[in-house]
Amino acid sequence: MSYDVAAVRSRFPALRAGIAHFDGPGGSQVPDSVAGAVAAAMTSPLANRGTVTSGERAADAIVLGARAATADLLGADPRGIVFGRSMTALTFDLARTLAATWSPGDEIVVTRLDHDANIRPWVTAAQAAGVTVRWLDFDPATTELDDVTPLLSDRTRLVAVTGASNLVGTRPDLPAIAAAVHAAGALFMVDGVHLTAHAPIDVAAVGADFYACSPYKFLGPHCGVLAADPALLETLHPAKLAPSSDAVPERFELGTLPYELLAGTTAAVEFLAALDPSATGDRRARLQASMAAVEEHERPLRERIETHLAALPGVTVRSRAARRTPTLLVTFDDRDAADAYRHLAQRRIAAPASSFYALECSRRLGLGDTGSLRIGLACYTDDADVDRLLDGLSDFVGA
Repeated sequence: MSYDVAAVRSRFPALRAGIAHFDGPGGSQVPDSVAGAVAAAMTSPLANRGTVTSGERAADAIVLGARAATADLLGADPRGIVFGRSMTALTFDLARTLAATWSPGDEIVVTRLDHDANIRPWVTAAQAAGVTVRWLDFDPATTELDDVTPLLSDRTRLVAVTGASNLVGTRPDLPAIAAAVHAAGALFMVDGVHLTAHAPIDVAAVGADFYACSPYKFLGPHCGVLAADPALLETLHPAKLAPSSDAVPERFELGTLPYELLAGTTAAVEFLAALDPSATGDRRARLQASMAAVEEHERPLRERIETHLAALPGVTVRSRAARRTPTLLVTFDDRDAADAYRHLAQRRIAAPASSFYALECSRRLGLGDTGSLRIGLACYTDDADVDRLLDGLSDFVGA
């Protein structure tokens, strides 16, 4: 493994502003090659996809290239890659489509660990279809997800679980959950938005029937991705415009795709594949090696922060799962996390305070709807950033 964080950082124009970014879970910074790919697409001849004019062919190449790149990142079939405005929009669309196949008396399972984007679309669709919603809880002391098996039955139609909590970082045992879900004859939906930026992904190994993520969380533009087996997608029939294609995956993509954003998505995947310059093989192999390198880079930085926070008076780290992303949720005795957020911002350190749309998780932790300070690392975080953060937090608590 070879990981040169200085070389990585040199490719991010935004980092030249001198801000230490610990806000990656809310959206990563963008490399120069991604911005360049977006600009190049927007300033080149483009038209609706086709095979006749140069603009049509360029648009088609961008879409197919983005499907192939994202499939390599996720270990998925490019024929089952669906693009949309956001992960949230795609999940709402998928929930409405699946709900059309449900009947009163059917059941679905959602968790209190998830971002609301993997809760509310399913709850809303279930309510409209007269379907029972069962809640999978987690232990607030350990932030570990409970066993899903007691909630499953022959009436279960779908289970939706996060790949990693965007609030506390917990990484549930997805293959074990998938095995239980499939044994019950249900479908398994994984929200991989937070996980994809921090670990190698293999949708087949995870066991997800549907895997959703957001390129802007892994150095790309703002759009959404849904990966599924194309054979499964063939069985689903979403509402769409009459003239639009009924082919898979196009039948799930409502309206004209944002070609420039898809060009940027491909560039982001290419950038990730090159993070470990010693990696060899095809793009899929290089992505697996590079994302493993990201994990190894981020882990000791997270451990440094945790060790420092443990020594600070009146500070509690709520992220405690045995397996998790480099994401720490922090509370302060008799101090508002929003004050820490502002204190750090004045020192050009971005570490926001909120519930970050993980309302159920925040409430289960007893933090209400306002949440606490979240510290999230990224592939471009370095020791100097961590030093600044630790100094800022020590100053805030008066240690």
